[in-house]
This record gives sequence, C-alpha cells and structure tokens, in this order.
Amino acid sequence: MSALLEKARTTVGAFLAERFPDAIDYGDGSYTISHGSSSVMIVVRPYTETDTMVELISQIVTGAKIDEAVLRWMLRKNAELHFGAFGLLFDDTIIFSYSLPGNSLDAGELESAITSVAVIADHYDDIIVNMAGGKRVADLEMN
Repeated sequence: MSALLEKARTTVGAFLAERFPDAIDYGDGSYTISHGSSSVMIVVRPYTETDTMVELISQIVTGAKIDEAVLRWMLRKNAELHFGAFGLLFDDTIIFSYSLPGNSLDAGELESAITSVAVIADHYDDIIVNMAGGKRVADLEMN
C-alpha cells in the first residue's frame, strides 16, 4: 500500500473514531455509518499517483422498478442537488454518492459530506419507494 493511501486511511479512521464513534470499521479503509433509515459507506481508494479518493456511497433502494420515469426523476434530481449524484449499481440498486480528494481532506469538509449524503439518502429513500417500490436499507436490515 502506498504511503499516500495509508495516510488518507489513517486520517479518515481517526476522524471517524472521534466524530462518528458508532462507525463500523472493516479494517481495509472502508467504514459504514448508520443514519435514520439509511447508511453511508466510506471508502478510501487510490486515485492518482499523487492523490487518493474518499468515496461516500449510500445504498438507497434495492428492488425498485427501474423505468424511464424513475431514471428521468434521478437525472433531474442530479441537476438540482448541490453535490453528489444518484446512480445505479449493477443489480439496479439505487445509490447516492459523493467523492472527495483524500490528499487535502479537511475534517469539517468530511463531516459535512457524510452528514449531507446521509440526510439526502434518508430523505429520498421513502420518496423512491413510494414512486418505484423496492426496499430501503432499514427494511433489508430488519429481515
């Protein structure tokens, strides 16, 4: 592992331990934080030779009926939101994600990004389920 990646993972891990003590640490530079009916996965990855990337990903709804109306709605929301974007995983799980450069990461910036992704996911999961069906993360965890 590069020194750059190790430094970013150490920085993120220390920050999460301090500000989000309930975060689950998987020991490989990835973490999960629960918020309301959603959760945010934080992953520190290599990006370029001189920087890393901190990805914030929230799985919003799985099993939704993905049709043109849902896709158009997600694209319109992407244009309205200040940062981050809705997307689809390989199995059509709807996600919301945002990425930050890891080399110049600021604790306040990371905290704001985590909180924003969590709040957006928690807000829109109910809307998407009402529009397209499927299950929220919280619904999956109950089973």
